[in-house]
Amino acid sequence: MVKSSTDKATGFEKCFEYINTVIFEDSDTASKAVAREVARLIREKQDNQQYCVLGLATGSSPKGLYAELVRLHREEGLSFANVISFNLDEYYPMEYDSINSYVRFMKELLFDHVDIQVQNCHIPDGTLSKQEISEYCSDYESKIEARGGIDLQILGIGGNGHIGFNESGSLQNSRTRLVALDYMTRVAASKDFLGLINTPRTAITLGVKKIMEAKQVILMAWGEKKSHVVKSTVEGEVSSKVPASYLQEHNQVTFVLDKEASSQLTRVQSPWLLENMVWTDKMIRKAVLGLALRLKKPILMLTDDDYIENGMSDLLAEEGTSYDINIKVFNKLQNTITVWPGGKPGSDDSK
Repeated sequence: MVKSSTDKATGFEKCFEYINTVIFEDSDTASKAVAREVARLIREKQDNQQYCVLGLATGSSPKGLYAELVRLHREEGLSFANVISFNLDEYYPMEYDSINSYVRFMKELLFDHVDIQVQNCHIPDGTLSKQEISEYCSDYESKIEARGGIDLQILGIGGNGHIGFNESGSLQNSRTRLVALDYMTRVAASKDFLGLINTPRTAITLGVKKIMEAKQVILMAWGEKKSHVVKSTVEGEVSSKVPASYLQEHNQVTFVLDKEASSQLTRVQSPWLLENMVWTDKMIRKAVLGLALRLKKPILMLTDDDYIENGMSDLLAEEGTSYDINIKVFNKLQNTITVWPGGKPGSDDSK
């Protein structure tokens, strides 16, 4: 169970969310919490003399996780001797020793630094001929099934909501296969390939069906750039346009976020919709400015009805009329306008 000392939200405060979501102060703290959960599962399986089958991801999100797992191995004796891993995906075509191959990524960040057995590390093969891929993908799934399925699947999330390389439009019953990569996915990866023209157009990916069959899923997302897709995944409808939204139908999934990635969630963005607020000056400014932006109205034009219809009637009851609130917030914002960005030295800006 991934726990956060930062995220104190109750079930009521999470009522807009269809996926269990845990927020951490930063990605480093969050990665260490996920690593503890992975280590707990590995040790539990060891105690029962069982293999631990991990589904592993690549990209920037799991780097901190792998660094912490390596530390746990070196400093706290965590053994990977009973671990069998299956990676989500690989670019196609891709040589094993290419600087951008996921084989190299996994070896450099994890496999070469722990005692996992080489034969237990499985990564989709980017060197196959196209004629071999279909049978290879079926065999890949068969190997997972032969080990009893994935015990814990680690995921990141793409800007368009892809998981693995299951891009928008992927069906919930999609199998492991060769896929065409979305333009935005290629743009996001293009820096690693020194330009879009060099970025692969296709990849081999574990299908949504196999991801959904994992006994437990942890998806990690860091940074403000992921905040909008996190919101649509966690709070929106289940749709093939956002394949990660399928995870709403998984019974053992946790989204692990840093503060920036969680910033668009309703309980963070508009907490007054979920609970009775202690209306501090800072919270009033945030709420009123957000309301004005959302309604595309000047602050001084907001009405009582605007407040009531947007879940802020308790603020209205506490502060008086919309006129009173508007003037208060407008004046505070007006006082921030200055030719001295840091404030004029020695001046009184309180009025």
